[in-house]
Amino acid sequence: QVQLVESGGGLVQAGGSLRLSCAASGSIFRINAMGLYRQAPGKQRELVAGISSGGSTNYADSVKGRFTISRDNAKNTVYLQMNSLKPEDTAVYYCNAEIFVKKGLAIALDDYWGQGTQVTVSS
Repeated sequence: QVQLVESGGGLVQAGGSLRLSCAASGSIFRINAMGLYRQAPGKQRELVAGISSGGSTNYADSVKGRFTISRDNAKNTVYLQMNSLKPEDTAVYYCNAEIFVKKGLAIALDDYWGQGTQVTVSS
């Protein structure tokens, strides 16, 4: 089994910063892309930032220049540094990873989600 555990959410004033972490653990052979999504009340889940196994990144237009995604492959961890936070960034943030998982003698590619962490930005 594989787990993604997020941390770092919380309450912050507009203009402030937070750093989210998401660590993967379990029977991991290799991790492909990792990403952070968010879902605000009444809205669809959307991609905030993604990072490939080689380090290529992509961002939602709404966070470009404010958020930075990075990863530590040795720790199977992805980070999202969020600066200049705005009230509209308020949402539950979810980690996602495409992981090659050891299943007996086989290797299978599966998609995993974290439990989510709340980020609230007050005005």
